[in-house]
Amino acid sequence: MEEITPLDTIIELKSCSIMQQDHLVLSDVNLKVEKGEFVYLVGRVGSGKTSLIRTLNAQLPLAEGEGWVAGFSLHTIKKREIPMLRRKLGIVFQDFQLLTDRSVHDNLEFALRATGWNNKIAVEERIKEVLEKVGLQNKGFKMPHQLSGGEQQRVVIARALLNDPEIILADEPTGNLDPETSEEIHVLLKNISNTGRAVIMSTHKHSLVRKFPGRTFRCENGKLSETDQDDQVIELLF
Repeated sequence: MEEITPLDTIIELKSCSIMQQDHLVLSDVNLKVEKGEFVYLVGRVGSGKTSLIRTLNAQLPLAEGEGWVAGFSLHTIKKREIPMLRRKLGIVFQDFQLLTDRSVHDNLEFALRATGWNNKIAVEERIKEVLEKVGLQNKGFKMPHQLSGGEQQRVVIARALLNDPEIILADEPTGNLDPETSEEIHVLLKNISNTGRAVIMSTHKHSLVRKFPGRTFRCENGKLSETDQDDQVIELLF
């Protein structure tokens, strides 16, 4: 396991190729993210945003170049090390991926048990803590279908926070939500970045990027490039 330097850099990619099976999605990718930064990935559907996120969590192997995430080297990581890397990451999905046959509480308990939590008191305390952080302290007994889309996404964010990750990777987390709820989820993710966690969020909603400025990277024509926050530029990105 290889440490990143400087210590505040939590993600770094150098001259990387991002592959989806045998298809080159992005080439010569260079990216550096510091602790506590909020970073947007924008671009059209199929431009490589999701493939980049999947590479960062080692779901897709790094085909070429050098990459480090939370102290792990993506270009030399061994299969047995991948679960240790993922414990430092929180993943927020667009389609929630909650277990529909159990309550909010039991969804969170399942995730904790799966990552090695065995102390019942510690499990209950952690579930209480993360539900409070996302404003769902009274919804633990609810089943997913009894929640609104925004509430379900808050559960997903709570699940992502369970193991106190250093990085949150959010893949179109507001894609299926209405504008008002999208803003609420966005503010929640912004607040999480203010606690020192890096947040990388892919989105196709230019209104959010305009309203909540942050470092913005565009996936386009097989390349990743940083853009400015000019409104006209943002409009052209989508």
